[in-house]
Amino acid sequence: MRIAVTGRHGQVATSLAERAGPGETIVLLGRPELDLAGDPRAIAAAIATARPDVVISAAAYTAVDKAESEAAEAEAVNARGAGAVAAAARALGVPVIHLSTDYVFDGRKDEPYLESDPTGPTGVYGRTKLAGEQAVLAAHPGAVVCRTAWVYSPFGHNFVKTMLRLAGDRDAVRVVADQIGNPTSALDIADAVLAIARTGARATGVFHLAGTGAASWADFAEAIFAESAAAGGPSARVVRIGTADFPTPTARPANSRLNCDRLAQEYGIRLPEWRQSTAAVVRRLVVQD
Repeated sequence: MRIAVTGRHGQVATSLAERAGPGETIVLLGRPELDLAGDPRAIAAAIATARPDVVISAAAYTAVDKAESEAAEAEAVNARGAGAVAAAARALGVPVIHLSTDYVFDGRKDEPYLESDPTGPTGVYGRTKLAGEQAVLAAHPGAVVCRTAWVYSPFGHNFVKTMLRLAGDRDAVRVVADQIGNPTSALDIADAVLAIARTGARATGVFHLAGTGAASWADFAEAIFAESAAAGGPSARVVRIGTADFPTPTARPANSRLNCDRLAQEYGIRLPEWRQSTAAVVRRLVVQD
């Protein structure tokens, strides 16, 4: 099976290349061959050249705060580009699996969000990702949209790597404790997306795909430091602060927990408990260093 993946260096794209099984060829597509902000015809041509059996739409504009001042760029990639990828997959007669975000919600719900809950993004990034979901589903009736959250991995830039770097040069780190979500390993996302692809993406629509269990950013940081210390790596004390103590251009949802029961019911997939996956990634990073 040939799987075309948009995004050459992203966390999920890199994880997909690592986790692909026997008989699975991952074709990573990125600039200059594939520019999601470019002409839809060029996007379609780049995807067609990969001769895919499945398309995984993983690339995105992910600079959450910077998007507030680069709304046009975020819209071009996250909305129009995503829709063009889905349209290209439909033209080829192959499934498309598109990755979205927990930031499509406003965070006011007390319980984990269902796929059917009303959306209400609070910033440009979330709004453009929601527009991307809508564009994908409109362009390809058989699309699978997977909303994920708090993504980390051994690759690229992410919260786990930032915490380990900070612990290397200070005794204490201030971390927000009043935002709750699902830390999710990109390696686990890759495993789940590949499993969906192997079925031909038979169940369609929107699914939530996130690590099992919830944490605050401070909880997440404490788990990272504990695992790092156990592996002989850097550690620090977590100073719990409120969102108001760490202002950002984009308002983050206070609650972005995702209910992933639909994914389990339709595909039999439930991601590992977040602490388990965090431990595996932290150990890998500490050993690498």
